[in-house]
Amino acid sequence: MKITIYLEVTSSWCFWAEPAWAEIKRRYANQAEFAWKIALMPLSAHPVSRAQRAWFYRRSGLIMRSPFVLNSEWADTDLKQHAIPNYVAEAARDFIDAGDERVRIALSQAALREGKHVWRWDVAAQVAADAAGLDRAALLKRAKSKEIEKRVNATTAEFHALQVTQRPTFLIDNDIGDRAVLSGIVKWEPLAAAIDAMLADSAAYASYTAHFGGPPSQ
Repeated sequence: MKITIYLEVTSSWCFWAEPAWAEIKRRYANQAEFAWKIALMPLSAHPVSRAQRAWFYRRSGLIMRSPFVLNSEWADTDLKQHAIPNYVAEAARDFIDAGDERVRIALSQAALREGKHVWRWDVAAQVAADAAGLDRAALLKRAKSKEIEKRVNATTAEFHALQVTQRPTFLIDNDIGDRAVLSGIVKWEPLAAAIDAMLADSAAYASYTAHFGGPPSQ
């Protein structure tokens, strides 16, 4: 089984999904492979002002029963899109294990909890370098490269091909061709229900094959 989460690094809803993602990885550590991919938000999905962003943060925080309010001071309201922290997180894959999530989590925390201006190249690179012990200059150069931009655009296109609009989106595939797409989910329980059902179906196929072999050729 493979479980992929599509996200944007500074998305508040993706931030709230982190505990669910961690729990799913813990529960199914020996039964699944896990991956995260960037899915940049379109311009229309970004708040148009700091006041609007703060309103969204208060709403999502209340929905999640959070004991703290997310920090809306990190963003630059003059920017139409905040791609830089996503490029930096993607570039970090080239210096650490591809499944290592320290950098993207550090960037998310720096923005949404500490209010750091991770939309700036220098700030994002420093947060990332500190999180994973990376060479800041080398990381920054890589993050600004066309290759990283192409990779982020490619995974964003993958996301859109799923015909969903919400981040995070979880894509779950098993070895018998079953696929589940859960978009906008931030709790682990529905994810676990889908995973358990797909694991059970996969196990049933394996059991049948063990008893009767594969299907006749004709």
